[in-house]
Amino acid sequence: MKNLRQEFIAFSVATGVLRFGDFTTKAGRQSPYFFNAGLFHDGATLAQLAQFYAQTLLDSGVEFDMLFGPAYKGITLASATAVALAGKGRNTSFAYNRKEAKDHGEGGTIVGAKLQGKVVIIDDVISAGTSVRESVEMIRAAGAEPCAVLIALDRMERGAKDGQISPYSAVQEVTRNYGIPVISIGNLQDLFGFLSDASADPELQKHKDAVAAYRAQYGVA
Repeated sequence: MKNLRQEFIAFSVATGVLRFGDFTTKAGRQSPYFFNAGLFHDGATLAQLAQFYAQTLLDSGVEFDMLFGPAYKGITLASATAVALAGKGRNTSFAYNRKEAKDHGEGGTIVGAKLQGKVVIIDDVISAGTSVRESVEMIRAAGAEPCAVLIALDRMERGAKDGQISPYSAVQEVTRNYGIPVISIGNLQDLFGFLSDASADPELQKHKDAVAAYRAQYGVA
């Protein structure tokens, strides 16, 4: 599992999805790194990303019946992960939602398989947790059970509300609020380990201190 996580960080850096420098986050913080899953936008990288999602889910030991991808990024991620799981011998159905209900044809906001059984929500990251909340509500409204959230990267960063820094990260808040685990392919600790590796590119290693300082200021245990 540790090797898989390190491989994912290396893959994200190699594809330019994970970058280092000076970035402003949605919370207005100056971050020394930035992760943009939208840059997994060709067939080869999406196929590899799906392999990471699928293997991480299988390794987690979470019991599940189907996948759910919240619009919009989650749609591609859930469908690609279902393909990767099928390649590993686990044929799994999936569904996703529309932002606006369709008033003709099959109608409604849910597309794909019927929501039932234990459902894994698949997304790229968790920021404010809005997407997860909406997904949990839709799944429970259909009589199914959200059993886990699977994301690419956990920033392990304390959230902020009304100008106050929370003692919990967005990921921890999801577990606290909904009682379901959040599984990540990689996290900030893995990222730091990658930068600390003696075999890492010297150009990458020079960002280690900035990441360490950011983790000390905003990170959670």
